[in-house]
Amino acid sequence: MGRVSLELVPRSVESFDEELKVTTRLFPCIDTLNIPDILKFDVRIPEACEVAVNYYDNVIPHIRAVSINKEEPFPYIGFFQKNKIKEILVVLGDNPEIVSKSENPCTSIELIQKLKKEMPGLKVYAALDQWRTTFEEEMEYVNQKKDAGADGFFTQPFFSFDLMEKYAKELKNEEVFWGLAPVIRESSKHYWETKNNVIFPKDFKCTMDWNKEFARGALKWASADNHHLYFCPITVDFVEYLEGIF
Repeated sequence: MGRVSLELVPRSVESFDEELKVTTRLFPCIDTLNIPDILKFDVRIPEACEVAVNYYDNVIPHIRAVSINKEEPFPYIGFFQKNKIKEILVVLGDNPEIVSKSENPCTSIELIQKLKKEMPGLKVYAALDQWRTTFEEEMEYVNQKKDAGADGFFTQPFFSFDLMEKYAKELKNEEVFWGLAPVIRESSKHYWETKNNVIFPKDFKCTMDWNKEFARGALKWASADNHHLYFCPITVDFVEYLEGIF
């Protein structure tokens, strides 16, 4: 088995700290934490990382490319070094509802290049979105990110082993965190379909049982080939979800 990461949204410093206490106590098999930067909440990446490093040695903050000025030094160099942040995930981060751009925003490619130049020891993951376009076009974008210096990838959540296998075959020599996210409401399913272009398999069911069963299968799949996984329980109780998997 490769690494197992949990994606948790820091809604407040206090709640984030409590969630990490629970996570480390109940799920010791999780060895990595990846932290998204959700603008509708007040907690930013530095504050979240300061909490997270008390619980995990492997903390992977998401850095929004559009929030970084391409003409200025990367603002978190000293902070990352002080807090021993060794890995980050670059996302574009251009949220149409809440846009927070620098005056000279980076693209994902530009930020990857910038980070590898300014922090050469940092492991930089890039996003892989298997839903945004065709397989061929996404793999072309993956190759562009690799050429820019990306060390690995975090995928969007999968709901089908057939599609996972298709990408895994193409990415067999890459370090990839394969995403899993429970979808247990029809409204959530509709959101994934309309906003993220997700195509759910015919056997998919909006139930916790189906999502747990799929996640258990993903663990077996990952164990067989030493894949990394990350769990992204955005809209459900993460304890309820994970307790039925590990």
